[in-house]
Amino acid sequence: MAEAILRGVLAAGLAKPDDISVGEPVPERGRFLSNEYGVGVYEDNLQVIPDADLVVFAVKPQDLPVAMGQLHHRLAKDQSALSIVAGAKMSTLTKGLGHASIIRVMPNTPAQIGCGMSLWTCSDEVDQTQRDLTQAMLGTVGVELYVAEEKYLDMATALSASGPGYIFLFIEALIDGGVHVGLPRDMARTLALQTVYGSTKLVMETGKHPAELKDMVVSPGGTTAAGLQVLERHAVPAAIVEAVNAAYQKSISLGQE
Repeated sequence: MAEAILRGVLAAGLAKPDDISVGEPVPERGRFLSNEYGVGVYEDNLQVIPDADLVVFAVKPQDLPVAMGQLHHRLAKDQSALSIVAGAKMSTLTKGLGHASIIRVMPNTPAQIGCGMSLWTCSDEVDQTQRDLTQAMLGTVGVELYVAEEKYLDMATALSASGPGYIFLFIEALIDGGVHVGLPRDMARTLALQTVYGSTKLVMETGKHPAELKDMVVSPGGTTAAGLQVLERHAVPAAIVEAVNAAYQKSISLGQE
């Protein structure tokens, strides 16, 4: 995710390689980032923060306490800390860093191809310049949406951040279904992917409710009706709602650990 943001920022000309410093403890990974993007790479995080407007935390949740400990009370008043760490609440970041200017972002993996969805919020101490920079940065990897209340971040974690996993599972099953009835796998893949892509675009461009568009596909006694009856009988819609709720509860629990 951090590399997706780095790539997007550079491609959009929002910053130059000389403007970006990366803290990377794995030498091989550091060499790759330096060679691929021309950015400065340091093993010591303290070498990354001087002169930075935004200090981005893009680590695994279990590594966050160590990263925050290294930078505790090290950020200047005019710097903001931006976190994309799942479940890490703003209060945790404020306490762990000893710093009040905090931005919390929940992106998702389609950011890798510039089609991401990022929900974000920030503390009152973040000034307008840094808010604008955050908005522009997230805009380089897809759609961004600011919310005033942090509670929506856990909800977005369950829906948009975890959502690609649910969709990939559905796509995989759709392809397998095509193979099951006799389609060659490569043909089933093409049909499934374009169907999911086109259906999504149709919802977005028409603005119609998905239920209305679904009804347009269903003919009385037809093939779609037969297929939907099976999905309803196996409670697939309810299972998706339960999956989002399970991810939401897990996100909340991560923030309490």
